[in-house]
Amino acid sequence: MSNPCLTATGLHKTYKMGKADIEVLRGVSLHAEPGEYLVITGASGSGKSTLLSILGALDTPDKGTVTFQGRNVFQMPSAARNAYRNGLVGFVFQFYHLFPELNVLENVLMPRMVMYGAVKWWSVRRQAKRDGAELLERVGLDHRAKHRPKELSGGERQRVAVARALINRPALLLADEPTGNLDESIGAGILSLLARLNDDGQTIVMVTHDPKVAAYAHRSLVLKEGVIHESSEPGSERPVPAPVGTEVVR
Repeated sequence: MSNPCLTATGLHKTYKMGKADIEVLRGVSLHAEPGEYLVITGASGSGKSTLLSILGALDTPDKGTVTFQGRNVFQMPSAARNAYRNGLVGFVFQFYHLFPELNVLENVLMPRMVMYGAVKWWSVRRQAKRDGAELLERVGLDHRAKHRPKELSGGERQRVAVARALINRPALLLADEPTGNLDESIGAGILSLLARLNDDGQTIVMVTHDPKVAAYAHRSLVLKEGVIHESSEPGSERPVPAPVGTEVVR
């Protein structure tokens, strides 16, 4: 095994709900290799989103470690952890989280603007806009750059979200139920896009309740009762990615 891009060891997380303690993660350990497409499946409420949030440092574990490229994420100084969240990791969520007042290109550029801040942004904005335009072309939406999110279909919005997640060239892409808000054919188009990105070398860790999504991965894990119970290697089962911008009908 090569040096993992991402390693989680013994993750525990408990939430309080009224007087009850809900133990969501009970010692989760996993790793993702550079260039790997890893899918974690599990029923709704099994802790998948909590796990992904911890891997991306959006949340902290009660116990356990997350190591990224050899560094303990939760021992990083605050500024370094912020840089990890915004620069080294890209996030794709189920509900897009696009800014309705911004157009498509502006939404894609938002993480780059956050990275540089208001003052330095003016010196890098031209290159950033070129990078954003290239990403929109890559996801098949260059013709939609000036449109607002309300003018897009669900699949188009999710492709904008993927482009936004990639704008800072992250080493790791984390996807939380990226097809959960889409019908099957449009969702297959998003999965095909992610598979193409992975073919180009992008490391992806995705969580989903849909076991059919695991067919796109190199390897799949099952999260049940707060721990990883089993793993599989889909291998030759992986569908052939369709061209970007098309919807795959099953």
